[in-house]
Amino acid sequence: MTDFPALLSGRTNWRREFAAPLRAFLRTEAGSSGVLAAAIVLALLWANLAPGSYDEFWRTELSIELGHDVLGMGLREWINSGLMTLFFLVVGLEARREFDLGDLRERSRFVLPLLAGVAGMVVPVLIYLAFNAGGEGAHGWGVAMSTDTALALGLLALVGRGLPDRVRVFLLTVFVVDDLLALLVIAVVYSEDIALKPLAVAIVAFAAVLVLAVLRIRKAWAYVVLGVVTWAALLDSGVDAVVAGLAIGLTAPAYTPGREELEQATGQFRLFREQPTPELARSATVGLTATISPNERLQYLYHPWVSYLIVPLFGLANAGIKVDLDFLGQAYTSPITLGILIGFVVGKPVAVTVASWLLARLSGGRYRPLVGWAAVIGSGTIAGMGFTVSLLIATIAFEGPALAEAKLGLLSAVVVASVLTWLVFRAAKLLSPPKKALALLGDAEQLVDLAEPVDPERDHIRGPESASVTLVEYGDFECPYCGMAEPVVRDLLQDDDLRYVWRHLPLSDVHPRAQIAAEVAEAAAAQGAFWEMHDILLANQENLQPKDLLRYAEELGLDHDKLHDDVKRHVAAARVAQDVESADLSGVSGTPTFFVNGQRHYGAYDVETLKAAIKVARARARISERG
Repeated sequence: MTDFPALLSGRTNWRREFAAPLRAFLRTEAGSSGVLAAAIVLALLWANLAPGSYDEFWRTELSIELGHDVLGMGLREWINSGLMTLFFLVVGLEARREFDLGDLRERSRFVLPLLAGVAGMVVPVLIYLAFNAGGEGAHGWGVAMSTDTALALGLLALVGRGLPDRVRVFLLTVFVVDDLLALLVIAVVYSEDIALKPLAVAIVAFAAVLVLAVLRIRKAWAYVVLGVVTWAALLDSGVDAVVAGLAIGLTAPAYTPGREELEQATGQFRLFREQPTPELARSATVGLTATISPNERLQYLYHPWVSYLIVPLFGLANAGIKVDLDFLGQAYTSPITLGILIGFVVGKPVAVTVASWLLARLSGGRYRPLVGWAAVIGSGTIAGMGFTVSLLIATIAFEGPALAEAKLGLLSAVVVASVLTWLVFRAAKLLSPPKKALALLGDAEQLVDLAEPVDPERDHIRGPESASVTLVEYGDFECPYCGMAEPVVRDLLQDDDLRYVWRHLPLSDVHPRAQIAAEVAEAAAAQGAFWEMHDILLANQENLQPKDLLRYAEELGLDHDKLHDDVKRHVAAARVAQDVESADLSGVSGTPTFFVNGQRHYGAYDVETLKAAIKVARARARISERG
């Protein structure tokens, strides 16, 4: 869809990535990992250079008074139980998004990540208990469970350059299970002296949130008030209050904007343009906002703050331990440190890999990883990076020297897991291209997003019919971004194993001449000149008046009178409507939108990005052919 501010400014965000929610999530997590790593290093330096001031600063008492009620906690507790609630809100949002829009919308695909995630938590815990059974550290078994999403995705961005997005999606799905179960453990195991009355208040407040979400009531203040009440009541009940964030995040539905809703929003904007009053301004704002799902709006609002401020602040407040040779010698023989380290760097990869293999084998391939086995093993090794949730549990379960030993185990696991992950993906990259593709991509069947398959009898196709990769574009002849995509497509078509399909999606509410231009193209197709007219229309997007369109027909040597008569009688209107209907069925609401071998392409539309997507699709096609 046209970006009006960009057009008015004479600039375009064409080179910027037009990201799907998941892609934005991955990019933010990877980018923030450097900030988190810096915060951890700073915490270690602070704790060793000025240990007294480090502990004293984070014990600073902060309180809120409401009449006779006082809520007071140390600065570290405000971060751990307060700000980290937003971290788990984002985790809940991403889990819900994957169920609504991601691969998990086909529920059977959740079975393997669920099993791998559970096994990836149980096995490290068993290893930890093998080291600590009957000892003072046994109560801290929850520390060995949870992977740190930010650190793991950040490492994957560094050691896994060039890896398909599918690898990151598989990894993230396992992490979602990991985080959900870890929060359940915190709520059930590490919550003490539970008070039933405040817990009942929290349950009622959360039930009210559910009702508002089901009824799709868009009163932000109501959700904020109920969310705060839920959090405060849980805090008072003795249940760790961060659970409130996860629960509320799971209530926020995710969906793509519908074309009808977008057209209504455009109409409201036009009314405001004609009569700029406060009432119409509010109506236009509400209409525009309503087209975006609550899930995406909340992620857009909170995710950068969580990733770049809250999680690093959590690391700064909790990662500091005083390190010297005596401490290291004692800690690396401590069952707490060894249980955490071995649990993460051995237990996680073994559990994730073996659980995935067993399920695939026992189900006869019905349930199998959506990636290759090298990617599964790499996901297991990278899952050995536990920090955020694990450190949160450690601060609840331990204190004093035991807490320092737990922190050292977690930090050591991060280093070892990083080395193991690099080795796995380095080995995969050394394989021959066909073997590397199979090792990373696997042979699982991919979900198809394109509702209407390409039909050579009706679709407009460029390139060889036998090509292994098909690129479908839903476009609008008046859309400036479609015009910018045209030279990119021409570049791609130099590939002799690619066929390209154009389908019409005239956005008549913002491009008044798009519909007639599409019908002119179809009238030209009736005379065997669709692609010639397609090219000239995209090359002259500013000149699509009826006289211009007739002039283009003359320049192409077409039967001027027949084309004029066909357009006047809207002969091709039904043909264009068929494309629009197929776009609606495929969830397309803006242009240009691309599909590569039936899967929707999310991301930038520059040559490099599309070539990478085509390369992955071709590798998958060849794997299927060999299978």
